[in-house]
Amino acid sequence: MKPTYIVLIGAPGAGKGTQAAMLVEALGIPHISTGDMLREAVARGTSLGLLAKRYMDKGELVPDEVIVDMVMERLAQPDCQKGAILDGFPRTVYQAEAFEEALAREGKAIAVVPYIKVSMEKLLERLSGRWICRRCQAVYHMVYKPPKDDKKCDLCGGELYQREDDKPGTARHRLEVYFQQTMPLLNYYREKGLLREVDGEKSIPEVHQELMAVIQEVTPGAESSEG
Repeated sequence: MKPTYIVLIGAPGAGKGTQAAMLVEALGIPHISTGDMLREAVARGTSLGLLAKRYMDKGELVPDEVIVDMVMERLAQPDCQKGAILDGFPRTVYQAEAFEEALAREGKAIAVVPYIKVSMEKLLERLSGRWICRRCQAVYHMVYKPPKDDKKCDLCGGELYQREDDKPGTARHRLEVYFQQTMPLLNYYREKGLLREVDGEKSIPEVHQELMAVIQEVTPGAESSEG
């Protein structure tokens, strides 16, 4: 049976990390994040890892060709025999085309591209509601896990503050940049008939159910290994 390659797409705050971990558990295939993969290849000292390190040490972006080759190298490892969940790759249409060609040379292909869709308003609410205690670093969320007192930590009474990244203006900018960069990729996969939109505003278990339904629809062999 051919391996099941899933490209998971979702904006910051969409819950992609949580869902990827649940899919790993359900499908028994690894979650490959490009950041982790780069660090692992550098740590293992592979030829591609060393090549990537030269760019990273200069503060430059690792070229697309190197990234694609590293992904293919990672997918050749024994734990990816049944497939993999790709996260953070491809980032651009060029990477998507190069990856598709590399897979085709091995007689393989992407099975499905689930897009965890969440509105800008909901993403902003999720990202900009987070506050942290200066003293004990406890994390609160003004909507999902509010403190008893807006300005104090429930645990130690320390002052609560908001990280620069979590402030509404910064969060909105991060999201605008993300959507600007990702829209061409979504359109590319939509035209290929691979994109499946999943409602990321539902509860965590409901989003997981939708993702599993989408995956099993296109890969009937991808049965859940949960119980």
